[in-house]
Amino acid sequence: MTTIGIIGAGTMGTGIALSSALAGYDVVLYDISDGFLQRAYKNIGVMMDKSIERGKLTHPDANAAAIRIRTTAHFDHLKTCDLVIEAAIEKLETKQELFAKLSDMCAEDCILASNTSSLSITAIGSAARKPSRVVGLHFFNPAHIMKLVEIVRGHETTDDVMYRAEGYIKQLGKVPVLAKDTPGFIVNRVARNFYGEAFRLLGDGIATHEQIDRIMKANGFAMGPFQLMDLIGIDVNLAVTESVYHQFFEEPRFRPHLVQQKMVEANRLGKKTGRGFYDYSEEKKPR
Repeated sequence: MTTIGIIGAGTMGTGIALSSALAGYDVVLYDISDGFLQRAYKNIGVMMDKSIERGKLTHPDANAAAIRIRTTAHFDHLKTCDLVIEAAIEKLETKQELFAKLSDMCAEDCILASNTSSLSITAIGSAARKPSRVVGLHFFNPAHIMKLVEIVRGHETTDDVMYRAEGYIKQLGKVPVLAKDTPGFIVNRVARNFYGEAFRLLGDGIATHEQIDRIMKANGFAMGPFQLMDLIGIDVNLAVTESVYHQFFEEPRFRPHLVQQKMVEANRLGKKTGRGFYDYSEEKKPR
């Protein structure tokens, strides 16, 4: 594989694009809006600048990676790709529509992957003419830094597709973990309890979100659950929680919490809106 297509120029899409370009792949980054793409390219530059400051990246490598990334608002520019990774909104119908279009347009040996964090790869792949070439590649935020990637096998996914997908992830310098196509896969299924218990403690008034975060960090976690939700996006966390809850037939231990819903209704989504459980203005930052 030489050319990687990415659908969605949001946080995950830009991180995957940067990782792929740094690994030597040509990248076609697609989104519906030129404005989104311009913002994405600027964000990629910011991410590279931070890596240079930390000594993780050299100027020549950054310049070479930037040249490999091409942005486009034309969907048919993805047809030359060897692998297309969808990082769009977490809605099954939207993803199925994209995969149906991709399977009609791309070459027969092009791998079609979804970065979904909880939706069924089998269900997404059912919209493609050849579900056998559909696989899950679940990166974690920030995608250009986090090493773990879940490779999720759908019901029809072939051994060859799994092998090629694993090779791509290793080429990025990341750690592939093979996962079954179950709700939440591995990490998000485990994480539901991490977040769920924190919400129950908060909702019952047993502890504040600051206290819970401090306790978890004191016990070895890099971030507390509420800091992590602010980073990922509280709306994203709620969507994943709802997806896992419904896919497990309303299993009570996966039930979303009212606090999550109220935070989303208030547009307090975390860092991306400037306020979540913490205030991200210059004066107030979580410790």
